[in-house]
Formats: sequence, structure tokens, C-alpha cells
Amino acid sequence: MIEHVWTDAQFDAMSWHDNHVHALRLVAGEHGAGDLVLDIDHIVEWIPDASGFRFRVVPAWLTFRNVANLRLHLDFATPTAAFGPFSIEDVERNGATRERHAALAWRIVFNWPDGDLAFDSTGFVQRARGVPVVNDAQVLRPEQRGHHD
Repeated sequence: MIEHVWTDAQFDAMSWHDNHVHALRLVAGEHGAGDLVLDIDHIVEWIPDASGFRFRVVPAWLTFRNVANLRLHLDFATPTAAFGPFSIEDVERNGATRERHAALAWRIVFNWPDGDLAFDSTGFVQRARGVPVVNDAQVLRPEQRGHHD
């Protein structure tokens, strides 16, 4: 497997639109901060065809480093959404002034169901966990993600 890694340097060229999030992990770090890890199906390419689009998708870990001030809002109840992976609309990054320091403020907006993640972080690294596959859906099946349960 060829490892594909993306970092902050590619942020302006990247898109997480319609990437599905299968899991969220919090990893404690030093001084009260830690890592926020999202297990995602990353859409590497939208491929136009006669019926709309097909998608080149790879499972990946999206890890935000030195996370602090985490807020999570995810609402499956209001729309009576079926429980399952949630989908990203956009990832936003902005400079912010905090009481004792400057920070990078991040916001991950969800398009289904409604919600968002907001936090401060020094940046991210994203690592592919397999080989991209061409798929009719934006989300991978468990066996395509390396899970068989």
C-alpha cells in the first residue's frame, strides 16, 4: 500500500464535502490539550458520468493536533435521522484571539444530520488507510473500509 498523507500545507486545496465520519476519538495529550481523530471516508475525486457522479474514496484518519476548547453538536433526534455515519459539509479554519494566546479556530460543519464540531488546534494530518476505490456511493461499505463486522 502506498501511504498518502495530507497536512495543513494542502488545506486550501482540500475538500471534505460529503465525507462520512464513522468514528470520533479523543486522545489526551499534555497540558490539557490532545488529539481529535476522525475516522472518515475521504472522497479523493468526484468522477462525472452520465447519471451524475461516481466517487474515488479512501478510508482515512483525520487527526487534529493539540486540540482545546472542543464543542460538539450533533442532532439525530430533530430530523429523526437514522443512526449511522454523519456527513461533513465543510471544514473552516480561522485565526482567533484567546485570552492568553492566538489560536487557529476550526469548525467542521455537518450536512447530515445537523451539527458541527468547533475547537482550537495547531493543525492536522490526514492519513489514508488503504487504496482508493471507485464507488457509486460517497460512503464505503464495511468490507471496503477493512471492517468485517
